[in-house]
Amino acid sequence: MIIERSMNDDFLSNTYVVADEPGGHAVMIDAGGPVEPLLDFLRRGQFALTHVLLTHRHHDHVSQVDQVLDRYPGTPVHTPGHTAGMLSLLVNGTDVFTGDTLFKGSVGGVHAPGSTGFEDIKSSIMDKLLKLPPGTHIHPGHTDPTTVAAELEHNRFVRIWRGLDPEGNEPCTALGEPATLVLFGEDYDGGHKAWVRWPDGSDDIVPGSRVQRGG
Repeated sequence: MIIERSMNDDFLSNTYVVADEPGGHAVMIDAGGPVEPLLDFLRRGQFALTHVLLTHRHHDHVSQVDQVLDRYPGTPVHTPGHTAGMLSLLVNGTDVFTGDTLFKGSVGGVHAPGSTGFEDIKSSIMDKLLKLPPGTHIHPGHTDPTTVAAELEHNRFVRIWRGLDPEGNEPCTALGEPATLVLFGEDYDGGHKAWVRWPDGSDDIVPGSRVQRGG
């Protein structure tokens, strides 16, 4: 299996080409760009692009689909819907492409358009993605790759979900409302994501920039 990656400098979003063998068949996973280096890679390797597979429909993952179709007209685009209908794609049983559900050291937020909530993303990560073999390579929708084993050990959200670390209980204001800060964790872009608990007991994952600490 051959994997080639391109990362958008503005969005830090990844586009991948996955091929079976030199001169063989390939798919593109997401198309947030820049796609030109990947189109050149396909041409040089004489790969046949069979599908464009989109993990979800947010702009930073689909903005350059038209450029791909200009080069490969008629290529089927799979468009399902941290969103309803979001996909993770397991290839060869060894590599999983997680879109915006799971990142290196972080997890997807649940306030993007189409999100289905905290319990869904927790279940997707803990009951599906991290049940894969420890050596499985994770290729997230943004920035660096990781492995199942590394996220089980080092991801701060996962460590709390596993019962390895305690929950925080710091008062805060999130999205302008009073809440309890369970975790203020580092995110893939150098910022933070915050796991907060609302007064009714429900949980949420919000951008760290929308949280004021100390109540």
